[in-house]
Amino acid sequence: MNIADPSVQSVANLNWLQIFLFGVYPYIALTIAIIGTWVRFDLSQYSWKSGSTQMLRSKNMRLASNLFHVGIIVVLLGHLFGMLTPHFLYDRFISAGHKQILAVVVGGIAGVFCWFGLVMLLWRRFTDERISHTSTFSDKLVLVLLFIQLNLGLISIFTSVKHLDGYTMMNLAGWAQDITILRPWQAAARIEQTDLIYQLHMALGITLIAIFPFTRLIHIISAPIWYFGRRYQIVREKRSQ
Repeated sequence: MNIADPSVQSVANLNWLQIFLFGVYPYIALTIAIIGTWVRFDLSQYSWKSGSTQMLRSKNMRLASNLFHVGIIVVLLGHLFGMLTPHFLYDRFISAGHKQILAVVVGGIAGVFCWFGLVMLLWRRFTDERISHTSTFSDKLVLVLLFIQLNLGLISIFTSVKHLDGYTMMNLAGWAQDITILRPWQAAARIEQTDLIYQLHMALGITLIAIFPFTRLIHIISAPIWYFGRRYQIVREKRSQ
């Protein structure tokens, strides 16, 4: 299935809000994210962390954290490769419709994992007096925004299963690819054709990119993945005589 570029007429019919949200705002958010990340690294390296609260209360922390992180990693990788991979690279192996079904199934399972983990983390953050007291406003805000974004994504699954021909998915991927190659008007025109739930999901996603360098989300780009390949450490205990 090939999705043609939006017509000149469809681009001309866009309103200013659609042009801003889906044609201009992505570049503003990305610029803020890049400059903000550089400034934070340059001026406040000690704040470059997620701020673990496990020492304050460890009960269910490992389960909640694992559910959330495994789910969110699968979801993010799915979005990254699913939206930025050109259709012609996989067209011979899987159709757009089958790719959409795969995305719904895998993304749905990962999203449910992430949802349960995030609910547990939210409950911890807001109901435990010690953790809530030591949490910053941005710590709580980012969890709430992630929860809203995750729910929008899960709700969009019900819209996706109503049309499994892959057309909408191709439009969304076309938007991401148009933004990447600096075609904002064509990108905005693609989104004008999609359901409101997708538009809300994408607008909030762009906002999360904009606030990324000012929250605990910053630790994503410095996650210690080298840890899995490190050598074992030998720890010796000195016993008293």
